[in-house]
Amino acid sequence: MVVKPKYRRVVIKVSGEALAGEQGYGIDPAVVSFVAREIQQVKEEFNVEIAIVVGGGNIWRGLSGAARGMDRATADYMGMLATVINALALQDALEKLGVETRVQTAIEMRAVAEPYIRRRAIRHLEKGRVVIFAAGTGSPYFSTDTTAALRAAEIEAEAILMAKRGVDGVYDDDPRRNPRARKFEYLTFMEMLNLGLGVMDATAASLCMENKLPVIVFNVQEAGSIRKILLGEKVGTFIGGEEGCRKPLSVPNSP
Repeated sequence: MVVKPKYRRVVIKVSGEALAGEQGYGIDPAVVSFVAREIQQVKEEFNVEIAIVVGGGNIWRGLSGAARGMDRATADYMGMLATVINALALQDALEKLGVETRVQTAIEMRAVAEPYIRRRAIRHLEKGRVVIFAAGTGSPYFSTDTTAALRAAEIEAEAILMAKRGVDGVYDDDPRRNPRARKFEYLTFMEMLNLGLGVMDATAASLCMENKLPVIVFNVQEAGSIRKILLGEKVGTFIGGEEGCRKPLSVPNSP
């Protein structure tokens, strides 16, 4: 029996920190290979159309540079270049597994990647290729979360899967520091913003609300998470337009 996935086309937002693994900086080849295998498995099983937006915080974070006195626009452009490095690493890992992949960048660098062209990206997806969007939006002052929301809207994706490292959803506090942090199973975008949970910036949230794009926040280190999400199982935290819960729903870390 062929299982039909809940979503036909998705954008997976992979943070730079997720690719750094436990070392916290740089690229951990083992983590990149693990993420690539997770994507390969769902591609082979469901033939779902997958686009990826990568962050660059494991290499350079524009806000950090600006806080140290660097020009904000220059710092952000450096961050965009960091995302290209991560995109090429992920492309290499995917293609080693036989997954045909294209990297498209918002800043032209034709020697290593295609320029971002919406119709070409959609055509790649229709042909079964994974498309990795790099270099953010191509403009400073916009986060890669905003890039994920923008690209998802442009390619008419049905959901954004937000991959986090070591955190299996949205909590009212950092569960790695507070063992009594409580997890949300469902949230609306307005609840997320009003509670100041910091899952994504207001620009990204606004784009998702306007385009009715649900966001599922999950732990990329948990094997099979992407597959479960595509099957419609409850994984992580679902953020959407339906009424959520203003109170946390579980206490997984309580002693």
